[in-house]
Amino acid sequence: MGYRPCFGLVSPPMPWRNASGRMISPSPDSTIGLLLSGGLDSSILLAHLLQTGHRVQPFYVRCALAWEREEFRAVEQFLRASRCERLAELVVLDLPLDDLYGDHWSLSGLSVPDAASPDEAVYLPGRNALLLIKPALWCHLHGIDRLALGLLRSNPFGDATSDFFAEFQAALTCATGGQVTLVRPFEELTKQEVMQLGLGQPLELTFSCIAPRDGRHCGCCNKCAERKAAFALISTKDPTDYAPREMTKNK
Repeated sequence: MGYRPCFGLVSPPMPWRNASGRMISPSPDSTIGLLLSGGLDSSILLAHLLQTGHRVQPFYVRCALAWEREEFRAVEQFLRASRCERLAELVVLDLPLDDLYGDHWSLSGLSVPDAASPDEAVYLPGRNALLLIKPALWCHLHGIDRLALGLLRSNPFGDATSDFFAEFQAALTCATGGQVTLVRPFEELTKQEVMQLGLGQPLELTFSCIAPRDGRHCGCCNKCAERKAAFALISTKDPTDYAPREMTKNK
C-alpha cells in the first residue's frame, strides 16, 4: 500500500508547555513520539500533529488489559487511514500488568464501571507512569526528543497534573542523562474543542470501550457514555457501532 499525500498545513502549531510548565514553540522539523491508545483524544492528536506538519512516531503499549484486542485493532485501522510519509511505523511495547493488577476489573472484565459511575471509577493505578516509561526510554535511545500525550484539561487524575509531569520529567532526565520532553498539546483544551479539531477525521475507527462485546463498543460502560457525550458536544451523529443491548450485560 503506497503513501497518500500528507494532510496540508491547515493551521500553525499551537504553543505547548513542557513538563516544567515552560511554554515552547513546537517545531515540525524533528520527529515527535506519540502515545496512541486508539481512543478519540490521542487519535485526534495524531491527525492534528500531521496536519501541522510534524513527523510522528506512534507508540502502543500492551498491558494485557481486557479491551486491548479491540483497541489495538482500532489503532491499526486509524493509522492506515492516516498513512503518509511523515507517519512512522507503529512501535508496540509490552508491559503486562497481570502480576501487578491481579483480579482488577481492567484485567478480569468483571464488574466494569457502568455509564452511571463517576470518572474516578475508571482510574488505573499508575497508568500514565506505566505508559510513559518505555516509550520515553525508546525515544531517548533513538534520538527523539519529544513525547506527546493526548491529555485534556478535564482529566481528573493525579498522574495527569503538571506537578506529576514535572517530577516525572526530572526523574527521567536524571536517570538517562538525556532530555525527552513530555508534552501535552491538548492540556488547555476542553473535550468539545478537541472534538471540533477532529471533525472530518475517521473517528468511527477509534475505540473507547472498556467492556467490548463481540468486538464492538458495549454502549453501557463508563467510557462508552463518555464517548456518546463527546459526539453530542459537537452536535454530530455518533458513528460508533454499539453492540445490541441484549449483549451488554456485564459478565
